[in-house]
Amino acid sequence: MSYYNCRSCDSIFISPEILAAIDAGKGLVNYTESYWKEQLPAARERSWGSALARVAEGFLYARTPIKRFIDIGSGPGYLLDAIQYQLPHSADIFYGNEIFPPGEEYCTSNKNYLRGNLLDFEFVFDAGSCIEVIEHLTPTMVRNLFGDLAVRSKANSIYIFNTGLSQYIKNEDLNYLDPLGRGHIMGWSIRGLQTLTRSLGFQILPIPGKTWAFIAEYRPDHQFNGDLTDRIGKALPENINTLKDKKTGELLYILGLDTANVEWYHHEYEMLPTWYKRLGHIIKVLMGRRTFRSLFSDKAKKYKD
Repeated sequence: MSYYNCRSCDSIFISPEILAAIDAGKGLVNYTESYWKEQLPAARERSWGSALARVAEGFLYARTPIKRFIDIGSGPGYLLDAIQYQLPHSADIFYGNEIFPPGEEYCTSNKNYLRGNLLDFEFVFDAGSCIEVIEHLTPTMVRNLFGDLAVRSKANSIYIFNTGLSQYIKNEDLNYLDPLGRGHIMGWSIRGLQTLTRSLGFQILPIPGKTWAFIAEYRPDHQFNGDLTDRIGKALPENINTLKDKKTGELLYILGLDTANVEWYHHEYEMLPTWYKRLGHIIKVLMGRRTFRSLFSDKAKKYKD
């Protein structure tokens, strides 16, 4: 199938005719039992790994105390099970929803898991995650999702979306576009998402070093200088305390710090001039050669003497 690249926003999308058909209810993929049986192992793996990292990051980036957290499009809800295990003393603040869930026998039994729409909740959220969802959705569907999220969000609510952005697809994984297998029909760009959601009150922020994730904040009224790493160092004490569970310790807090910092340092390295990176590589190679090491060892010995 053909994909197109928007010249103005850089988003990648399947043909407009197919997008229109999906909006009309004629999807390429039916989220039936056979689909979910194939996807459940990947859903479980994400929930106990990368999704936990996104949750932890969200707590550190947030500029408001998080009292309710929603996993949007939670699939079978395995992330709630992982949270129950890792943060047992705070598990009650976490919720999940799925509008196309697998059979009940495949889903979590967590009481905060909802087989339905965001608007079916009767309260608002401070934060959330959306893991591998919006690449399945048309622009109309994504705008509707953010419209519902606006209704169920407080000012300064923060959400981390995990999805292969257009730059990730182009430079790292073309196979991410998978309309018939996984149902991936879109590769969003930051600019495209900003255009689509700005009027709904959302601020879309790229995360340095992550071409497969972004932040959406609802009606932020705090001062932001554009440096997300500054938020990590000034994370709110209430949110840090949530990640430091009385039973399981600081694992999720450390995970949040590490995943944020590692990607940031990777981003900073990629921003270095090519000549500087080459110089570092040359020095590394030379230091691996015995004659070069001996030269410096002899000089060090001379100075020591």
